[in-house]
Amino acid sequence: MHNAVWRKSSHSNQEGGNCVEVADGVPGVIPVRDSKAPHLPHLVFAPAGWAAFVDGLKADDRL
Repeated sequence: MHNAVWRKSSHSNQEGGNCVEVADGVPGVIPVRDSKAPHLPHLVFAPAGWAAFVDGLKADDRL
């Protein structure tokens, strides 16, 4: 993951709030990490599982 290009969630803010980063372009998996602690281990999701998670968030009207 040293060469991974990480991007922050569009819901992140500049005040250091709760942020997640996702690495694009890693074949077969979706790596996710805490932007406040990028040195800690990251999570890896199957693309279908990540898509289901994101779809669930988008469907939640509390966001």
